[in-house]
Amino acid sequence: MKLGELLLLRADLQKRLMGLKERTTACVIVQEGDKPAEDPQSLLKEADQIEKDLEESIAKINMANTAARLSDGRTLTEAIAARDVLKLRHARLNAAVEGTRKPPQRYGTAEIRWVPTVDSAGLQREVDATARKLRELNTHIQAANWEIEV
Repeated sequence: MKLGELLLLRADLQKRLMGLKERTTACVIVQEGDKPAEDPQSLLKEADQIEKDLEESIAKINMANTAARLSDGRTLTEAIAARDVLKLRHARLNAAVEGTRKPPQRYGTAEIRWVPTVDSAGLQREVDATARKLRELNTHIQAANWEIEV
């Protein structure tokens, strides 16, 4: 099985587990004399099995991420950490650029003028460069996910 397939399986298991949680919550209590739509005990049992499968999948993914290397020599774990930091950087820089776009406020006949304290064009170039790096890194990670056997 390819790592990409295992990642899709993990996502599916997580969705199924969330669905079971909602279904279980909906039928653990009923009005006196009514019966639940589903047997909560069987739902809990099914969730237990999915949790075991999920734990196994996560362990395999983590082992593959620490063992596999990208073409630049980094492990997938290192690349994922770099991607996470790039996402944070992109969000932070983008927020700073958005902060420079404050519209003028008018109070009666007086107008308050806001003046940026940073070079918003320069920050926008950094935002764009970070977004490009993030896209490129994501492409490398995604490609590796479909090449690595687990």
